[in-house]
Amino acid sequence: MTLEEQIKHYRKQEGLSQEKTTGKKVDGFSDTEADNHIELGGMRKYIYRPVRFYLITFACTWFWWLFAILFNEGTSLYLGMFLGLISPAVVAVVTVLTSKNKALINDFKKKLIGFYRIKPRYIVIAVLIFAAIVAASIGTSILFGGSIKQFSFTEDFSFSIGGTSALLTILLASCIEEFGWRGYGEDAVGAYHSWFMESIIFGCIWSLWHVPLFWIQGTYQYGLKEMGIMYVLNFLLSVIPLDFLQTWVYVKNNRSMLATIIFHLFINIMQEKINMTPETKCIQTIFVVVAAIIIVVTNKEMFFETKHVGNLLEE
Repeated sequence: MTLEEQIKHYRKQEGLSQEKTTGKKVDGFSDTEADNHIELGGMRKYIYRPVRFYLITFACTWFWWLFAILFNEGTSLYLGMFLGLISPAVVAVVTVLTSKNKALINDFKKKLIGFYRIKPRYIVIAVLIFAAIVAASIGTSILFGGSIKQFSFTEDFSFSIGGTSALLTILLASCIEEFGWRGYGEDAVGAYHSWFMESIIFGCIWSLWHVPLFWIQGTYQYGLKEMGIMYVLNFLLSVIPLDFLQTWVYVKNNRSMLATIIFHLFINIMQEKINMTPETKCIQTIFVVVAAIIIVVTNKEMFFETKHVGNLLEE
């Protein structure tokens, strides 16, 4: 259901006019603001705008990362990287707070600090699944001549942006990205699609969002580009099935940002501190695809239901 169809559906359902607004303010909302809300039972129902959100997010992120590419040293590099990294979160928070919609604002707060939403068993299962993926990938690598030393921890991280702490970068990326993606981005797509379609759409968007990082010296992605195109493609493709796991964690934990932050952080640390070779990480992508298929097949009701479409904030 498109945005226009959803608006028409709600207006018809509530006996409201199908015509455009007149330019007057109603209940403190201008025409533009009114387009984001539908009156339902005395409450204003928020209409998600995914295209606007992602266009602004990509424009802000890529602007700052282009800045970091062009001025790739010292303060300019740090500033560009940081401002690009926080752009999804900033756009999400601004979008939510300027919506003037109580349901959306309260939902954001609950997703962030609502510990009661978290179901620990699903986080534990997700962590065990990803640990099994890593173990299976290394095991397969060993069968084809890879080193058994991959079952060990690395002494240091594989990247450093201008000498800054890679651990700090991982912590910031895990937390700040989730503010943007789970704070607004994923719901903006999920409000119009099943969670299966949402995972595909958002997975592609999330993959594309990383592209400028391949040209910023010191990033993990820059290192992949230096090794060859195969490793670049593997990273971009691996993000898509990985999002099925993230979506599963998100929905099973009642759309909790905290749950996805924990899982995202675990993935990033595993990718850096387990001594896997770049070739093994290519094998890992195959196992991530297999895990995503199993999760979808065993959770078909969750991934293919559409009851939440148009009613995400009412769940």
